[in-house]
Amino acid sequence: MASSSAGFVAGLTAAALASVGFLAYQAAAGVPAADTAMPDVRSSPARAAAGDASKAPLPMRNPAALPDRSGTGQRVVYSLDYDRVWLVDEDGRVSRTFGVTPGSVDPAPGTYRVTSRSNSVTGTDGTPIEHVVRFTNVKGVAVGFSAAVDGSRPVTDPTVKTGGIRETRPDGDAMWTFATIGEKVVVTR
Repeated sequence: MASSSAGFVAGLTAAALASVGFLAYQAAAGVPAADTAMPDVRSSPARAAAGDASKAPLPMRNPAALPDRSGTGQRVVYSLDYDRVWLVDEDGRVSRTFGVTPGSVDPAPGTYRVTSRSNSVTGTDGTPIEHVVRFTNVKGVAVGFSAAVDGSRPVTDPTVKTGGIRETRPDGDAMWTFATIGEKVVVTR
């Protein structure tokens, strides 16, 4: 009897592994090839660590699709729920979209303007950063986009108040060129 129980358990284990493998394949098939160098934009360590149900990651249907009600004309669109940015030209076409790693402090949804820029500074986490594009303050914490000089992406510590929204260096270069002082930044859920 013991050998038939072992065979049954082995069969169930094999079936479970096959199911998990199939689901992993389906999930990977839904991620566009151009975005493979980016972290999974459907989840965020800061959001998971914070345990805030309102920040639960949402599945991305089409990362290139601009969020509804994200304004008109030339603008930067930043989605809090998807940890994603879209650079939109004056005709309303997306010229670039990319995933980001948010800080622990989120701005409220709304429309802002780029208020200041710094070519290079040291981030709150001590990392040298470049192409800082700031657009608001939340309770004394500056919020803006930046890229780490060493290309790293931070694991957000929810106990430290940071407003840096980290991009890759190529995405930071694109943001720096696109988002000059006064450029519109639309924050959406």
